[in-house]
Amino acid sequence: MNNALNAIKRCPWCGDAPDYQKYHDEVWGRPVYDSHELFAKLCLDGQQAGLSWITILRKQLAYEEAFLQFNPERLHAIQGAERESFVERQMQNAGIVRNRLKINSIFRNADGYMALQDGGEDFSEFLWQFVGGRVVDVKPNKMADIPTQTPASEAMSKALKKTGFNFVGPTICYAFMQAVGMVNDHLQDCHVRTHSK
Repeated sequence: MNNALNAIKRCPWCGDAPDYQKYHDEVWGRPVYDSHELFAKLCLDGQQAGLSWITILRKQLAYEEAFLQFNPERLHAIQGAERESFVERQMQNAGIVRNRLKINSIFRNADGYMALQDGGEDFSEFLWQFVGGRVVDVKPNKMADIPTQTPASEAMSKALKKTGFNFVGPTICYAFMQAVGMVNDHLQDCHVRTHSK
């Protein structure tokens, strides 16, 4: 069965690992419009900085359990000494990446999310505006055709940082845009693309 799975044409970045192939086939590149889901994915992509995505993917459940299912309202409500205590507990959590700056970034991002919401901005609409509200179909033939950042990801990064988010550089933002389907970077011969035509 595994041989049959591997025989399917996929984008080569997901390799042979079944969990990575499943993520590629069922999650990566499929448009996401739910604000909370987008927030969670952006936070997880920030945790990836300096690491491979598969590392974070395999820790996703632990992150969701540790960070209140990435509920920005609940995270933002944790302030002051309570937040400091929360961070200290997570620094002992072997299920996540124990990096204080990255742990704090999830709270900073929740604060930014709530600042946008309090200003009347819908988070999903705020993010999708950088691609004009529609999927950008890149149609790459090979991995070398896929950029690591674009003017749109640079603009998103700048706007998010202005709102208080961090670990949202233009490369992280582009990886996020790929993952949540703002851009379609599945290779032309990838089965996900050919089956969705």
